[in-house]
Amino acid sequence: MLKLRLSMGGTKKRPVYKIVVADSRFARDGRFIEKLGFFNPLLPKEKKERLGLQSERIKYWLSQGAQPTVRVARILGENQLMPMPEKGNNPLKAIPKKDRKKETKEEAPKAEEKKADTPKEAPKAEEKKADTPKEAPKAEEKKADTPKEAPKAEKKK
Repeated sequence: MLKLRLSMGGTKKRPVYKIVVADSRFARDGRFIEKLGFFNPLLPKEKKERLGLQSERIKYWLSQGAQPTVRVARILGENQLMPMPEKGNNPLKAIPKKDRKKETKEEAPKAEEKKADTPKEAPKAEEKKADTPKEAPKAEEKKADTPKEAPKAEKKK
């Protein structure tokens, strides 16, 4: 399948992209069929040098069935070479990935609790009661450990 996509060039932290037509199986910065333009994201949007396109060749490749990537489709839409793609709906985009995973994990148990019947919740309460006595002996063990250390310290002196 043919793709219109960005091929990265430039140096470290200073990207410059070529807009190329390539087979989708080729590497991102690898072999391509034809260079159709360039894109420099570091320049302000108002500058003419930010973007260069060969509109005739782009229209030709689109007519041949080449599919643009999302970013290239936006670039072409802004330059009226094809219809502007619809905006995606990602309500979680503003939330950091760490927090996204936590929220989805929290939502799943809540949904399960709503589905659960009341008899199932009663054993959970019993389990909680059973857990509290187990914690009490642990505290007693810690208290027992502290006096043992004190006599050892006295022997070393």
